[in-house]
Amino acid sequence: MAQVHTRIWREEAEPADRFATRAAHCRGYDVYGDMLGRARWVDMLWLLFREDAPTDAQARLLEALAVALANAGPRDAAVHAAMCSGLGRSPAAAALMAALAVGAGRHGGAQEVAAAITLWTDAPRDVESFATHWVSSAAPTSAIWPEAEHPPGFEPNGVVTAGIVRDALQRLADIGDGPRLRWLASHQAAIEAAVGLPVAMSGVAAAALADLGFTSEQGEMLHLLLRLPGAAAHALEQRAGSYKDFPFFALDLQDDPHDRTKNLAA
Repeated sequence: MAQVHTRIWREEAEPADRFATRAAHCRGYDVYGDMLGRARWVDMLWLLFREDAPTDAQARLLEALAVALANAGPRDAAVHAAMCSGLGRSPAAAALMAALAVGAGRHGGAQEVAAAITLWTDAPRDVESFATHWVSSAAPTSAIWPEAEHPPGFEPNGVVTAGIVRDALQRLADIGDGPRLRWLASHQAAIEAAVGLPVAMSGVAAAALADLGFTSEQGEMLHLLLRLPGAAAHALEQRAGSYKDFPFFALDLQDDPHDRTKNLAA
C-alpha cells in the first residue's frame, strides 16, 4: 500500500485509489480515527511542532498564550495592514499576507520574539546582569547601521507597561510552571527600571514560548500563526464597511497651515 510520510506526518492511501488518503497520523497519532473529537486544537498544534504530546500544564499555557495573542487590535501595525487590505476589498489571502509581512519584523513582530527566545537561553537571573545581557544584544554591530536597536521584548516607545501586557504576564505566570515567566513577573518593575523600557507583549510571548521549550525558529513561526485570527476578523469587518468608518487616530491639526481636514471632510 502506497504511503507518504515525513517525521511529522504519515499517510496511508486508499486501497482502490492511491491518490486518496485512508488514514493520516501525526507523530504516530491517528488524526481522524482517534484525535478528532477528543484532542484540543492546541494538542494538534503542539504535535505539529514537537515530537511528543503536551502535558496538561503545557497545553493550558499554550492555549492561554493563543488567547493573549489572538487579536493585537487595530493599534497594532500588522492588524492595521490587514484592515487596510480589507478596506480595499483585497482577497482574503492578501489581507493575511499583509498582516504576516508587517508582523514579521523586529518591532513587536516575530523576529523580535525569536531574538528574545534566543536571549532567554542563557539569560542570568539577577536583574542587573539580565538587563546588561538584554541591552548589549541591541548594540550596533555595523558601521552601516550605527544606531542601536531596542532590546527585544521591550517597548521602545513605551512610557508605561500596557495594562494588557501586565495582565497577560501575570496570568500566564500563574498558569505556567516554567521559570522564565514567573521570574519576569516577580521582577518586572526592577527589570524595566534597569533596562529603561517597559516590557512588551512580544517579551511576554517569548518568555512563555521559551518556558514551553520551543526553539527561536518555532517560536517565530508560532507568533506569526497565533496572531492571524484578529487580523482576519478586522480585515473582514473593514471589508464590509466604508472608508469613512475606518478607525483613524484623531489628529489635532488646527494650527497646521497645511491643514486639509476641512477639505477631506467636505
